[in-house]
Amino acid sequence: MGLCFISHFNRASITSAGDERIMQQFGISPQRMGVIYSAFLVVYTLFMIPGGWLIDRRGPRFALGCMGLGSALFCGLTGAIGFGVFAAGQVWLALLVVRSLMGLLSAPLHPGAARAAGNWFPPEQQALANGLITGASILAYALVHPIFGSLIDRLDWPIAFLITASATVLLSLAWLAFANDKPEPSNQTPQAARARNKGEERELPAAPMPAILRPGSELPKGSLLDHTSDMTVRRNRGRNLLLLTLSYAAVGYFQYLFFYWLHYYFDSVLHMDKADSRYFAGLPNLAMAVCMPIGGWLTDKAVRWRGESGRTIVPKFGMMLSALFLVGGLFATERAWIVGCFTISLGVLGLCEASFWTVAINLGHNRGGTSAAIMNTGGNGIGLLAPMVTPWLGAQLGWEWGLGVGAIIGMLGAFCWFGIKEGPAI
Repeated sequence: MGLCFISHFNRASITSAGDERIMQQFGISPQRMGVIYSAFLVVYTLFMIPGGWLIDRRGPRFALGCMGLGSALFCGLTGAIGFGVFAAGQVWLALLVVRSLMGLLSAPLHPGAARAAGNWFPPEQQALANGLITGASILAYALVHPIFGSLIDRLDWPIAFLITASATVLLSLAWLAFANDKPEPSNQTPQAARARNKGEERELPAAPMPAILRPGSELPKGSLLDHTSDMTVRRNRGRNLLLLTLSYAAVGYFQYLFFYWLHYYFDSVLHMDKADSRYFAGLPNLAMAVCMPIGGWLTDKAVRWRGESGRTIVPKFGMMLSALFLVGGLFATERAWIVGCFTISLGVLGLCEASFWTVAINLGHNRGGTSAAIMNTGGNGIGLLAPMVTPWLGAQLGWEWGLGVGAIIGMLGAFCWFGIKEGPAI
């Protein structure tokens, strides 16, 4: 949870610094700043599947440790740019390169965290674990504007980046020192444990191999190991992973337009004062962070009620409600209703997050890191368009359309869950 929080805080802090200092200080337009935001996401997305391969090969401990140290390095280099190392005309390019490299090393974050949760928790508790982890990451977006903005006010933005980079180094080193990939195996019988306690431990005979797995034994017709059945399960899993990826692409777009442009919308479009825009931009993210573990708990309850198919219930209806509340916020005219609808919209979307990661890890089994990485590649592949498309639509058609496209995409993502086949293939 700590690594997810600090990594997303480092990722989102550029928006606070960009809105309040960097764009004005160096004459960078919102559209060009959006390219810097998207550069992180482009590289992050391109290296997502290699990051999943690294997780499956070396384990989540190693992958997440490298991620944390890489995030710290490039967060610190972001701040170093502000010390006058580059001429004003070169700052945009320098930020583009540094934030892109941060995206590269951040790629294993969520697949690695989800794989660790799958290793440590039983199936009926995995959604809550994933909800807590992803909730911590979104909590960073809720707190980044007030906390990082306060650091900027007191120390200026370069020092603020160096402070958060230092905190990230300490947390990453603690992770590498104390984390494990999975629990130690505990397959001893009570008799073996008592013998060990008495100093009489001896080798026990191996359990007999089931007849179905013995060399030369015939497979029962229609068994799960039958080739035809196996191919059917693979096709179902492939289709489910495709639909899951498309739906998470909608979530990515929806989230990123909030993460990167809601503060700007409140500050520069609705002309709220600085303190209010910081506070109100954090409320939807705070709601999302709170709702993610709640959604995980609801999903685990649904699994106990309906079996594995219960994992589809929350996202089916949560994503539709989220899109409707976003539209409500755009049509509202009073500030309280606007902020309230946006807050509920992102909060309800947060209920769905744990289902995505739990289903992705279970689809992949021993390659759960790669499976989750494929899903997250789709989420960011479409999501990375939001930082660039939103201000363009805002300039061409108005900011109501810039944000409103997210509601259409979110509704399409909800429909994908109705196509995911229920049952063990999930």
